[in-house]
Amino acid sequence: MTKADIVNEISKNTGIEKVTVQKTVEAFMETVKDSLVRDKNVYLRGFGSFVVKKRAKKTARNISKNTTIIIPEHFIPSFKPARSFVNKVKNNVKG
Repeated sequence: MTKADIVNEISKNTGIEKVTVQKTVEAFMETVKDSLVRDKNVYLRGFGSFVVKKRAKKTARNISKNTTIIIPEHFIPSFKPARSFVNKVKNNVKG
């Protein structure tokens, strides 16, 4: 499902114009991104958490050049779904 599909689905279910829904969805995504950049996690009860995870410094290998490189400590965004969300997906998705 793409962002456009989400906008269409919300618009269809709520009767709100697509333009308004699109602005709202984009504002939500910007708010989440801005919060994570400021190192503030976002918690949505029943859905999940957008958190910043710290990756430790590590040594890696560039196989093509047969060299060792150091990857510095860095931070990455991550999403952790709520337990109820995970259970719903586990029980309803057919493999």
